[in-house]
Amino acid sequence: MIKTDILIIGAGPTGLFTVFEAGLLKLKCHLIDALPQAGGQCSEIYPKKPIYDIPGFPEVLAGDLVENLMKQIEPFQPGFTLGERADTIEKLEDGSFIVTTEKGTKHHAPIVAIAGGLGSFEPRKPPIPNLLDFEDKGVEYIIRDPELYRNKNVIISGGGDSALDWSIFLTDVAKSVTLIHRRNEFRGALDSVEKVQELKNIGKIELITPAEVIGLVGNNGLEEVVIKQGAAIFNRECDHFIPLFGLSPKLGPIADWGLEIEKNAIKVDNTLDYQTNIPGIYAIGDVNTYPGKLKLILCGFHEATLMCQSAYQRIFPDKRYVMKYTTVGGVEGFDGSKKEAPKAVIKSID
Repeated sequence: MIKTDILIIGAGPTGLFTVFEAGLLKLKCHLIDALPQAGGQCSEIYPKKPIYDIPGFPEVLAGDLVENLMKQIEPFQPGFTLGERADTIEKLEDGSFIVTTEKGTKHHAPIVAIAGGLGSFEPRKPPIPNLLDFEDKGVEYIIRDPELYRNKNVIISGGGDSALDWSIFLTDVAKSVTLIHRRNEFRGALDSVEKVQELKNIGKIELITPAEVIGLVGNNGLEEVVIKQGAAIFNRECDHFIPLFGLSPKLGPIADWGLEIEKNAIKVDNTLDYQTNIPGIYAIGDVNTYPGKLKLILCGFHEATLMCQSAYQRIFPDKRYVMKYTTVGGVEGFDGSKKEAPKAVIKSID
């Protein structure tokens, strides 16, 4: 049995930052995540994509943000149960909880913070008859390592931001990039659409619209795709086919925990402390919903901060916590380390 003060379901940016805020309150954290590494979507789906709205970072790659968060929480020595999904929850008579993963690992904590982002994701797959035969043999739904496509012929399908952004990015990596969309209009950002058009004009991207991939060809791996454009059907050489039609989020077993759910998100008590309808269980980050909710990483950081204050009061109802700014009190880790600003030296004048 793993015991901790705050059990965090989800090791994405919001879950990781929770460790820091809890650590300032001398609360220990343990994180559960179904993915084999910390970082959530930032590590699994778009580690090489830049993020522009993190305060203090004009631009930071998603993977680098996760790496920085891991360094920030290192002094607070969090525990991790990775590669396992939180499956069941049991509330004990004393108000604490036991959360068990699908592999049978049990965790005991007085506070549970659900920071599972949008939940688990399943890619939306195009209706191509033999698509499953080529999964991991040239068909990928998520770009994890762009180097996999170095000097390869890549065909991307889709009309949203992901399809546009990765088409642009891979022009400097792949041997050739072809973007196929079933409409002439794209749903992505205007500047991305214009950039794709510029790259098409100079021959760095082949744009085929309106069209769709209807078949895949290959022996031991993908060799060609079959494209339908109007009445014409033709084949195109291809090493990698990447259909980027989005991901379908699912809450998974958490949806059966007795929490109040609204449109695949967990309802919380507005912006007081992000507690759910079950006392002691909180939901922070993209997984929650309340009036005015914005699904932004920076909002998740804010929610984690307020949640930890509430959690402290639940664990220590008789203690009064006086908040100290890190610029004044510094950061004291559980490993004995301490970071603090240099003390001012006052000298008397004779």
